[in-house]
Amino acid sequence: MYVKNLSEYENQFEEVYLTHFSRMKRFAQQYVIQEEDAENIVQDIFFDIWENRLDFSSFTNLNGYLLSVLRNRCIDFLRKRTVEQKVINNIHEEQNRELKLKLESLIALDNNILSENEITDIVQNAIEQLPERCRQILILNKFEGKKQRTIANELNISIHTVESQMAIAYKKLNEILKDHLFIFVFIFI
Repeated sequence: MYVKNLSEYENQFEEVYLTHFSRMKRFAQQYVIQEEDAENIVQDIFFDIWENRLDFSSFTNLNGYLLSVLRNRCIDFLRKRTVEQKVINNIHEEQNRELKLKLESLIALDNNILSENEITDIVQNAIEQLPERCRQILILNKFEGKKQRTIANELNISIHTVESQMAIAYKKLNEILKDHLFIFVFIFI
């Protein structure tokens, strides 16, 4: 049921807001930890209530309604934060792998650096060992400088396929060039 008289609604809204805001914020903060996040969640709830002009007197259990809405918003917030944290953790793991690879590459690098022709031969041999699609996508990306989206459009495949094939190519090249890790890093990273 919706309220038709705005001043009547303003009075109802103000009373509900003043009665419930602090308690709802404390409840939310128990779960989302940060006071600012809890406050934002509760403010968003009251903003939505105001926008929809819900008639508070039509609720048989207003406390139950507000708690249910608050609970759901906290769940949504925590789910979103969990996903964000996983992404951040994956980025950190990837950075750590990359740092480890770079460290190993520098340790393996010695004074017997190969000539340019030797490096070219090693790289060409490694690339030739890749599956055809991986090789094609790697060459377009690393040697022709094309962006993944451009490659996907050009080959009429999805960007996900390009990303997957690049990942496969890197993994295989890492295995093939394990004795020449510095070349792998120098050329492909």
